[in-house]
Amino acid sequence: MTTKTTAKTTTVKTALQGIGSYAAIGDSFTEGVGDPGPGDICVGWADRLAVLLADQREEHDFRYANLAVRGKLLDQIVADQVPRAKELAPDLVTFCAGGNDIIRPGSDPDDVAERFEAALADLVGSVGQVMITTGFDTRGVPVLKHIRGKVATYSAHVRSIADRYECPVLDLWSLKSVQDRRAWDGDRLHLSPEGHTRVALRAAQVLGLEVPADPDQPWPPQQPRGSAEVTRDNIQWAREYLVPWIGRRLRGESSGDHMAAKRPDLLPL
Repeated sequence: MTTKTTAKTTTVKTALQGIGSYAAIGDSFTEGVGDPGPGDICVGWADRLAVLLADQREEHDFRYANLAVRGKLLDQIVADQVPRAKELAPDLVTFCAGGNDIIRPGSDPDDVAERFEAALADLVGSVGQVMITTGFDTRGVPVLKHIRGKVATYSAHVRSIADRYECPVLDLWSLKSVQDRRAWDGDRLHLSPEGHTRVALRAAQVLGLEVPADPDQPWPPQQPRGSAEVTRDNIQWAREYLVPWIGRRLRGESSGDHMAAKRPDLLPL
């Protein structure tokens, strides 16, 4: 076991030295929703990871594209983003998809995983390396805690798929620091800037980088909240975020309708 782990770590570090280009594909998580940047464009963990990777290279010797668009389902990502990633043929692709499928009522994580694997099989032969991503542990997330079993099933599939295709895995289920509510935006569906930062640091660790901070570093202590404050926050959240989200689902709308990728080409950082 130790020999196998050491060999895999060495392989990842060797591959890291050759990463001169990176393309991110996915939905709102990879686009960076919850981590606002200049000009109303989100930053997010993938952008932050790109900066960490660029720091390993000579100036202007690293190129990055972010093809992710919020609200997209797996089949939409496969149809729109995977072909573009294959065309760009970067040294690294991060592929995170299926989350929006899983949270829909009646969805089957086994079926979603089968479609994800088919897309990955199509992708791996055209790019240098693909890192794939598990789901978060949703036990402390209102509404989403009720689908924790589906998320766990899908995440187990993702890990098995990664083994079959020898892909590094960004394991978000085991990242305990993002189970703190401060890691999440006010909508409770997307990460906060600090949450995105911690995911970027963990992704960099998976790729073999030495990172400037521990992504699982404990959060500072905070005063416990009373039941009245929690109830007030839950009511405000439901009014501001949950009701509009349900409305979009009933109308068949997506937050990403008519939106394009924020960085569709491999450009220098």
